[in-house]
Amino acid sequence: MEIDPGWLATQVREPSARGVATSLIDLIREGALRPGARLPTVRQLARLLGVSPGTVAEAWSELRKHRMISTDRRRGTVVLGPPGVQHPARYERIGNFGGRLAIDLAIAAPDRTLLPSLGAALAAAAATDGLNDYTRETITPRLRAAVEPTWPFPAQSWLALGGGYEGLQLLLQTTALPGDRVAIEEPTAARLLDILELIGVEVLPVACDEDGPVPAALAEALRASPVAFVHQPRGHSPCGHAVSAERSAELAELLAPTTTLVVEDDGIGDLSVAPLHSIGARLPGRTVLVRSYSKSHGPDLRLAVIGGAADAVERVRVLRSYGTGWSSRILQDTLAGLLADPDARELVERARETYARRRAALAGRLTARGVTVGGRDSLVLWVPVHDEPEALVTLAAHGISAAPGSRYLVRPGRPHIRLAIARLTEDPGELDDLADVIALAAKRPGPDRH
Repeated sequence: MEIDPGWLATQVREPSARGVATSLIDLIREGALRPGARLPTVRQLARLLGVSPGTVAEAWSELRKHRMISTDRRRGTVVLGPPGVQHPARYERIGNFGGRLAIDLAIAAPDRTLLPSLGAALAAAAATDGLNDYTRETITPRLRAAVEPTWPFPAQSWLALGGGYEGLQLLLQTTALPGDRVAIEEPTAARLLDILELIGVEVLPVACDEDGPVPAALAEALRASPVAFVHQPRGHSPCGHAVSAERSAELAELLAPTTTLVVEDDGIGDLSVAPLHSIGARLPGRTVLVRSYSKSHGPDLRLAVIGGAADAVERVRVLRSYGTGWSSRILQDTLAGLLADPDARELVERARETYARRRAALAGRLTARGVTVGGRDSLVLWVPVHDEPEALVTLAAHGISAAPGSRYLVRPGRPHIRLAIARLTEDPGELDDLADVIALAAKRPGPDRH
């Protein structure tokens, strides 16, 4: 249905960008403008209101930001509906198989048997000084004392948060405005792409190799003046690479003359088999490291720590003060206790070795079957396939779930699937059978396949 321009002009209470936007928001909420209704052109409405086309365009931009309208060349500008919360589509679809498949390789969750017991540490943390005080503490003294010696550069400021992706979201939300540019490695985490889409930034993909982001690709992205560059210095998901010391130095040299904030995502932290070579060692005032403890010490701790550039961390603290304010002191000191406990440290070391062994076992079997996978440091395998949908269907037919590689890409690329390895069987016969099915799913169909 096409909306009459004259009628719409009479509904605008004030001929300013804000007036046009608020009038249309009210009309959409009231149902006077229904989903699918086509709006007049910018020039039509501007002429009737006696304002410049830029005024209406600004109002349209505000409505698009709230995802109440959409514009494309074929349909023009159409109403989508009242404002709502955008769903993280890539993340929500990963592993959505209804619990029907026997082997879950889609969700990169830790093996519960390799997580430290929380009981004693929780009990000790329940006696933490200052409990039930509304003082907003960015990080408890015990947790800071536990993490600071492991940080790869001197952090100017610290903050405990509710997980690694909360850290990434808040850092980017307080650094980038809609329409800003953000450089990210490609492939990258599906949830990061969802976050960037929610903020409304322009994504600048940076190609990677086994040593991390390729310097020439980052140099090209930096020509567009991104406000932030986000990458995983080790334990990369989905590819499994780790940034070498030489590569980190090259990237830092390219970033040094810019004002781009460097955000480093240390997603598996202590489970990584590679050392962390941080750009922050050379650019400490422009780098923030986000380290998650969910996979190493327990998802229900809901904890990550960010440390680095003072202004960036402070922006996150300020935004967070509108809501949660601070992370539970009990949980922070529980993590601090685990980080200091010899038995917990030994278990995390065993988990790191176990995950590396499981990853290598499946990767080696796939290589022996003609399916070459790269990477050396992660809880997933990035497996090239001939056809992504066919590979997923083949695996599902054998009771195996996997994550589609396309959800980790900005641009179309060679088809892949992502396989989680943390909870893999270590039975050689079962691993052989699993590798046979994955190889079958990955390869080009031959004359004997249907």
